[in-house]
Order: sequence, then C-alpha cells, then structure tokens
Amino acid sequence: MFNQSQLDGIDHIIQANLIESGLDNVIFLDMAGNAIAKHDNGKTQLDSIAFAALAAGNFAAVDAMAKLVGETEFSLLFHKGEKSSIHFSKVTDDTLLIAMFNKDISLGLVRLKVAETIDGIKKILTENA
Repeated sequence: MFNQSQLDGIDHIIQANLIESGLDNVIFLDMAGNAIAKHDNGKTQLDSIAFAALAAGNFAAVDAMAKLVGETEFSLLFHKGEKSSIHFSKVTDDTLLIAMFNKDISLGLVRLKVAETIDGIKKILTENA
C-alpha cells in the first residue's frame, strides 16, 4: 500500500508538525485499525495496537451515524477529557490520523497542525506514488 519513501515522509511530517508541537501520541492508520505510523513524545504509555483498532471502530460507528442523519460523512471527531483529548481526522478514504494531546495544548493549535500534516501526507502520497 505504501512504499518506503512514503512511509519515511509520513514519519517525518508527523514528528515535525505534531510531536514537536507538543502532542502526546499520533497514529496514522487504515480504516481496518492497522497502524501505519505511530509516534509519541516518550512520556506516555499507550497500547497503540489496541488504540488503533478501537479508533477505527469508533470512526466507523460515527460514519454510520452520519449516514443516518443524511450526511455523507463526519470527517473530523473530537473527544475531550479532563486531562487528555483525542482528535480524529480522515486523511484519505482509507486512512485516519489520530492525535492525542493534554490540556496544555490548545485545540486551535491541534486543528491547525493536523490540517497542515494532512495536506503534507496527501502531497507525499501523490508525489511518491
């Protein structure tokens, strides 16, 4: 599905745009819940395999709800907790980007950095195909 050049580019852009901006964990995954790239800040413990599978299931459930209310999709999901929050974004028809961050990071910054990262990933996927 992805060549090594694409994977290297995706790793670089996630690290530079999201982890270095202060996010705790980032997982780029396919809709089946398979992690394609995963990064963390070294300060958290996360079972990324289980998390990716659950995230894909969550996104699929919300996608089904969107169709029930007449939407083609909800391309962005956000869950806010007391200490941590999770931002889900659809990258392509087949992939998601999950960003986890703590209360010290603003949602606005996350949304900006995620949008930049998604644009970068799409560019990598088209240029290095």
